[in-house]
Amino acid sequence: MPKKAIKGFWVIFWKYVMIVVGACIYAVGFQFFLYPNNITSGGVVGTAMIINQLTGLPVGVMTILLNIPLFLIAWRHFGLDFMIGSAVGMGLSSVLVDVFAAFGFALTDDPMLAAVIGGVIKGSGLGIIYYVGATTGGIDIVVKLLRKRLASVNFGTIMLLLDVFIIAAYALVLGRYESAMYSMVAMYVTTKMIDLALYGIDNACLCYIISEKTEEITEEIVSGTLHRGVTLLNGKGAWSGAHRDVIMCVIKRQQIGRLKRLVRSHDERAFFIVTNAKNVFGNGFESISEVR
Repeated sequence: MPKKAIKGFWVIFWKYVMIVVGACIYAVGFQFFLYPNNITSGGVVGTAMIINQLTGLPVGVMTILLNIPLFLIAWRHFGLDFMIGSAVGMGLSSVLVDVFAAFGFALTDDPMLAAVIGGVIKGSGLGIIYYVGATTGGIDIVVKLLRKRLASVNFGTIMLLLDVFIIAAYALVLGRYESAMYSMVAMYVTTKMIDLALYGIDNACLCYIISEKTEEITEEIVSGTLHRGVTLLNGKGAWSGAHRDVIMCVIKRQQIGRLKRLVRSHDERAFFIVTNAKNVFGNGFESISEVR
């Protein structure tokens, strides 16, 4: 078998392994923490929970039925590969939710603890599934569609905004206002975990250095201990009118201390600005081809 075909097989294999793992984690967070404490999840699952409370129909079954029209939309806009991956994610998570329901117990009866821990676990599972390019169906598909127009807004943020409406409906229809408040907490934690899985921790910093020793500092950043790229910006002092190059570079957070010492060793009067940098792509950081 050609190497390219073998590589393609393993990529697909690990994608579906991660979907299975994510679905299991999701179901644990939902069935052992959120659902027993009447904490809704928002989206299609939240809608299924409302129907479950009114009719007694299983949450997992209702989730699948509500997802059918959304998957038809997904097939049209994102292709067969996305639809299959999402169908596996949705099917597994829905089945596992109903399977775990057979155990009939909750790991805590404290709603705040359930909201926080359940949100962390559920968000971790969803984040894993989203990371490999699939979803669990439902509102996830709607969010993915919206991100085509709102690419600058994080996945979790859009999901949080949409889920607010479902949680509000949950409170109004069932009259469970306190549960809705806990649901808001759980949803906030969930979306933060999703963004953490998709975009990672802010582990990079953008630095600007204004100094009379620009050449020496630049040389050491590029060729010395840091080995980082540098861009020189043309700057002009508003008060002095003097022209001077401004050093701009992106470094790992753990390299800040070394850069400070480096700058200080050349110019103790240097002006040094450090800001957080998110979603850095390119040499030394995440590949631009892995943008989600």
